[in-house]
Amino acid sequence: MSIQDEQRIRELMTARETAMSTRDAEALKADVADDVVAFTLAPPLVQQPADFADVEQRRAWFAGFDGPIEYEIRDLTVTVSGDLAYTHSLNRLSTTPKGMPAKFDLWFRSTVCLRRAGTRWLITHVHESTPFHMDGTMRAALDLTP
Repeated sequence: MSIQDEQRIRELMTARETAMSTRDAEALKADVADDVVAFTLAPPLVQQPADFADVEQRRAWFAGFDGPIEYEIRDLTVTVSGDLAYTHSLNRLSTTPKGMPAKFDLWFRSTVCLRRAGTRWLITHVHESTPFHMDGTMRAALDLTP
């Protein structure tokens, strides 16, 4: 693994963290491969590449929140092998949905896969998830924190 490759990927992830907080839909699309596969927190089960990278859809999603969007990537681990890499982290999203009296604070798990495209790294796969209680209630475990 090249230290330079790991650093580029860490910078890419930091840029995504900033883009979420500043509602920069264009920046979020910049490092996404055309054939990305995305399993995000929101339905559907699989987001199609055109939808995941759609700037207008992302702007509409941002518009669904009042006030600031806090977004944090914590405990980022980067693994690089040749032209492929993956990251995993614990991420936090905190914001207030329009019309709601208070903000929510959600920690979730994230895995991002990337491939080298020349001197750049492009995101090819995103998988986000929250654990759920396996006690019969099947409730999402939204109260967990690292």
